[in-house]
Amino acid sequence: MPEPTKPVINVADAPMRDFSHGGKFQARLGTVSRLIGSTGLGCTYTVVPPGKRAFPFHVHHAIHELFVILEGTGEYRFGKNTYPVKAGDICAAPAGGPEVAHQIVNTGTTDLKYLGISTAATTDVVEYPDSGKFAVSSRYDWDNPGAGGIRVIGRKENSLDYWEGE
Repeated sequence: MPEPTKPVINVADAPMRDFSHGGKFQARLGTVSRLIGSTGLGCTYTVVPPGKRAFPFHVHHAIHELFVILEGTGEYRFGKNTYPVKAGDICAAPAGGPEVAHQIVNTGTTDLKYLGISTAATTDVVEYPDSGKFAVSSRYDWDNPGAGGIRVIGRKENSLDYWEGE
């Protein structure tokens, strides 16, 4: 990781990248934690247009997250419940099972802006209750996928037997 120029950044200065899929998922993301030298915590600045969401409904097994709503309004799906959110709200997303799966949806008329703060684990399992998928990653760098590591997405019903191929 390159040395940060200083341990402070304004979200307006975060380099942003487009992130989208189909008609439901659209956001601009700015990873800020590495820029300021944070190694134990991750922080992403997320801007979601009206009617969209950045990520599928999911839950991490190892990574704990929380979200700080900076601007706009929306809904926070958490387990089986949905909560309205607005500027100033903080949303918990602990590691666990489907009962703490989460997703932020912009239900407002302006951009929804929030910080996603998380523990920085190099290994994680993520479940996606809406689609029945899971993802496993270890030593995988989301900012540099070609750097190596492992990332596999699948479904439990397609699992191999432990002794397959041995």
